[in-house]
Amino acid sequence: MSLTLPPVDRDALVATRRDLHQHPELGFQETRTSTLVAERLQSLGYQVKTGVGQTGVVAVKRVGGGGSGGGQGKCVMLRADMDALPVEEANELPYKSTHPGRMHACGHDGHVAIGLEVARRLASLSLPGAVKFAFQPAEEISNGAQAMIRDGVLDAPKVDAAFGIHLWNDLPVGTIGIMPGPVMASVDEFEITILGRGGHAAAPHQTIDPVLIAAHVVTGLQSLVSRRRNPFEEGVVSVTQVSAGHAFNVIPGRADLRGTVRTFGGKFFEEAQRLVEEAAQGIAGAFGASAEVRYRRLSGPMANDEKMTALMKDVGEEIVGKERVIGGVRTMGGEDMSYFLRQVPGCFAFVGSAPPGKKASPHHSPTFDIDEDALPIGAELLARTAVRYLEQAQ
Repeated sequence: MSLTLPPVDRDALVATRRDLHQHPELGFQETRTSTLVAERLQSLGYQVKTGVGQTGVVAVKRVGGGGSGGGQGKCVMLRADMDALPVEEANELPYKSTHPGRMHACGHDGHVAIGLEVARRLASLSLPGAVKFAFQPAEEISNGAQAMIRDGVLDAPKVDAAFGIHLWNDLPVGTIGIMPGPVMASVDEFEITILGRGGHAAAPHQTIDPVLIAAHVVTGLQSLVSRRRNPFEEGVVSVTQVSAGHAFNVIPGRADLRGTVRTFGGKFFEEAQRLVEEAAQGIAGAFGASAEVRYRRLSGPMANDEKMTALMKDVGEEIVGKERVIGGVRTMGGEDMSYFLRQVPGCFAFVGSAPPGKKASPHHSPTFDIDEDALPIGAELLARTAVRYLEQAQ
């Protein structure tokens, strides 16, 4: 890397992250966050556009027009997601969430802080191309990336490669997880309504009990993984919500189930909707009831480009050492970064954020927190990767 990056300002990184942690905002409600982001980027001299994908912010640093097609070098996009979760924080910290029922329980506060620090470090450099920052809303509900794409985030200048990171409590701080190919799963959502016939709890023979049927449907859906999926293909089917009835002595006429299917693609991904529908409707029909199934694909599997992964891996090894860059790190969790990587080559890496030698609270838990020593590593990884890509793309 011929360009010299300014050093990371760790104190500013931590301060920004803690400020955002105290003021979490849910998907498509990130007004305070996006205002803070836009003001910081404007002060650094970036061309800033707000309201991209409702509450997203896009900032561009151009060189002679930037972007492919203009003969002025490539354009690299760096993405940071901004939204929090509807979780009540249980941590007792100086920077605890000040908003009841909302919490940064997945590290997105750190992602935004890292993105702003990378923008600060790149602002003064004479880059051989264009860099674009996408501060994205609504990752947790899998809608934000698509909304930004519809609003043209990958255009003007046209994006040639995209990179992102996730602070990751399954890895200790000081490590980076990175590999080519599928690294995060598809996210499908299903809702099933079982319609039976209600009646007195003392006379079940006069009813068609949707609660009993729901129990059989849950068991049947689990058999999709154990008996209908090729064991060489990864897959998860989880029923996460079941609701029915309002009184202990009344068999209700309806039961509702909700859940998710996760895969890394393949035949099970292609057949999942049909299998869920057949299982629910077939089981309900066998009991004389009916089942309505609503199935939505929220995001596909997220796959890293082999060449872009090799570039980011080399950078990671320079930062933390070859032995601390770990391959094979994958998760059945989903990421709508997949929509960006479906259209342009890129890579998404996991930056270890668990305290060394300790088991950290899992993502989405009310006690989630990160080791803030991970923040400078994330800022180094994204900044150096962007510069390396643009230098090599000349």
